[in-house]
Amino acid sequence: MPQALTSPNKDEIAAARREAGAWLRQKREAAGLSQRDLATKVGIEHYTFISQIEAGRGRVPADRYEVYAIALGVEPRDFAIAMLKWHEPHTYRLLFPETANAETASGKGEDKGIIAQLAARLARLESKLTD
Repeated sequence: MPQALTSPNKDEIAAARREAGAWLRQKREAAGLSQRDLATKVGIEHYTFISQIEAGRGRVPADRYEVYAIALGVEPRDFAIAMLKWHEPHTYRLLFPETANAETASGKGEDKGIIAQLAARLARLESKLTD
C-alpha cells in the first residue's frame, strides 16, 4: 500500500507554481504568442495576469484549462494533467501512481514523456471502462 503524502509546505507550493509558470511560458513562446496575445485569446482583460502565472504568483483557474489549452495549441487533457501535477500533487498521485512514483524515484522527467505515459495510462483505463 502506498504511503500517504504529507501536505506540501509553503516553499514546495511556491516551487511547484514556478515550475507550472515556466511550463506555461514555454508553451506560450512555442505558440509564438506574447503575454498580451494569450490574454486576448483566453478572454482576460489584463495581460499582467499571464505574467503573474508565469512568475509563479498565480495559477490558471481549473475552469479555464480548456480555453488556455486551445489558445496554446495543447491537447486539453495534457494541459489539465500538467496543471494537476503541479497544483494538486495529491490528486495527481492518486490518479497516476506509477508515473508519480517514477518521477519521485528518478527526479523530474521531461513533460512530453510524462504526458505520453499519462495519456497511455488513461487510454488503457478508458478502454477498460468501455469493455
